[in-house]
Amino acid sequence: MTINSGAPVVVGVDGSAAALDAVRVAAREAAYRRRPLRVVHAFIWPLTGAPLTPVPGAPADAGLRHQAERYVAEAVAEAGKVSPEVPVTGEVVDGAPTPVLLDESREAALVVLGHRGLGGLAGLLIGSVTVQVSARAQSPVLVVRGEPRADGPVVVGVDGSELSTEAVGFAFEEAAYRDAPLVAVHAWLHPTPVGPGDILPLVYDLDALASEEDRTLAESVAGWSERYPDVPVRHRLVRGSPARVLVEESKAAQLVVVGAHGRGALGGLLLGSVSHAVLHHSHAPLAIVRHTRQADHP
Repeated sequence: MTINSGAPVVVGVDGSAAALDAVRVAAREAAYRRRPLRVVHAFIWPLTGAPLTPVPGAPADAGLRHQAERYVAEAVAEAGKVSPEVPVTGEVVDGAPTPVLLDESREAALVVLGHRGLGGLAGLLIGSVTVQVSARAQSPVLVVRGEPRADGPVVVGVDGSELSTEAVGFAFEEAAYRDAPLVAVHAWLHPTPVGPGDILPLVYDLDALASEEDRTLAESVAGWSERYPDVPVRHRLVRGSPARVLVEESKAAQLVVVGAHGRGALGGLLLGSVSHAVLHHSHAPLAIVRHTRQADHP
């Protein structure tokens, strides 16, 4: 997909501290991109039949609806403090978090979520919301854990798949925005099948395999390096678990970027052990890229 020039950065909020961390990151992302910021609260209570207005005798501004509106107003104010030049709007949208956020992603340049929350976004990383949104969103999804560091490289996981190529492009774009170096990481353990039904050899040449994996890494990065010549790039070819390698690299990173699905050891990223490890243990925000988002590939 090609993102239209007016597409906003969207951030989901629920009144939690983690949501405000996400708002601050989203405001900076919007400023980088010179895009508006849209603050959204998924208001699930109408679906449950819960009373939304204040109970008799309660203050006029009590009730679930007013509480949701306060969440949004607080987030809009916080975004204005971080990036006062960014136009910010906020809305309470009736619905469950996953469908609301997926719908928002259709017109978004980026969706930003906090790693934990209250209410509709509770348990974001250990429940189904972040998995479903990241796996099905029509835009990249950025999951924020605390206040990210301002220095360090952007790290991108590379495996040679189509979505890995999209992740590399997104990572170069982020590195250019942040004036940061890029570390392209390709971790491998064993030969990987290239098609359905492929039978892997019992014995293989490690040197030849390492050379092939190095070529995969170089080819995945080369075109983007030409498009972003001012971004310093370092290649990291590592024999080891992709999850462990990416988590280790995240310690010194300001952002980690991965494709939503890949091949080989990075395949099924959001549904297997790699996602569990990276989402739960990354020391930096994690950007998950699913859809084609560039007008032209290098």
